[in-house]
Amino acid sequence: MSGSVILLVTSPRLPAGVLTAQAWDLVRAHPVLTAAESSQTAALRAAGAEVTVLPSPPAASGSPLPLPLPLLDSPLAPVLDSPRPSALDSLLAALDAHGTVVWLAAPDGDEDLARELGLRLAREPGRATLELVYGSWDPAGARLLDVVTVMDRLMHPEAGDPWKRAQTHASLAPFLLEESYELYDAIRDEDADAVREELGDVLLQVVLHARLAEETSDFTIDDVAGDLVAKLIRRNPHVFADTEVGGLDEIIANWEQIKKAEKSRGSVMDGVALSQPALALAAKLLQRVARAGLDVPLPPPSTLGARLFEAVATSEEDAEAALRQAALHYMNSVRAVETA
Repeated sequence: MSGSVILLVTSPRLPAGVLTAQAWDLVRAHPVLTAAESSQTAALRAAGAEVTVLPSPPAASGSPLPLPLPLLDSPLAPVLDSPRPSALDSLLAALDAHGTVVWLAAPDGDEDLARELGLRLAREPGRATLELVYGSWDPAGARLLDVVTVMDRLMHPEAGDPWKRAQTHASLAPFLLEESYELYDAIRDEDADAVREELGDVLLQVVLHARLAEETSDFTIDDVAGDLVAKLIRRNPHVFADTEVGGLDEIIANWEQIKKAEKSRGSVMDGVALSQPALALAAKLLQRVARAGLDVPLPPPSTLGARLFEAVATSEEDAEAALRQAALHYMNSVRAVETA
């Protein structure tokens, strides 16, 4: 009678043991084999499943392969306790002994082993079938967890990247501005591929800053994400609570009121980012004053700075964007003269 190898693929990003009902039925009914110990194998054993770790490849040809410790008390030990068994041989031996086995795949899917098994079964028709079962799927945003994992590796004190470990919030600050400007350019150019890439570069800065803070026990990336979630919920009561709004203007007004209550600001000028470009800074200050309903006279236009400030105040355009566009137009004119 032919056997069955059930390849069980699960998400390594979900908590251990979070499986579908079908997957739990399979691991409880049949022996489970896997290539390495993990939090998932521990969870399965705790739930009563029979889990065996396949032997690793031997280091030297011709030497017997001792069984790893998890195999010593396994019912598969007599089957697997042979000279130099490969993972594939061990899997097939377990298959012949039990008829049906569940192969819990590693995060990479054990592609090499799967390929070898497929070729072996193709040469031995009728020996066994190979069935693929998905025990869980990655949730939305799962690759963000991969970013954190990669950053942990890069910041490892011995095997990581010395340059990243040598950075500080201050040394990285110029890179954050540079990456933000490159993202701005990509958005202006309406280049979706470039926007995607530059968003990744900005995300790198966020994760790296958080990881540096974790090194000094200030906060972690989870603290950053948790604060953001709480802020989004708190500042959008028309979505997460029963606050009713009549339109966008009311939503913005509520947002500003909530921010003011959060920050306990004594002035409408508090919290303005002073490092932003000067025209954008002027526009932000004027916007704050207008929203607060204050009547503050403009500085007398006796200096270049005051005249520029007045131009921002009296213009209906985005002064920062307008000046940028004029500068880019001038840049193209220079290039045209150079190539004429």
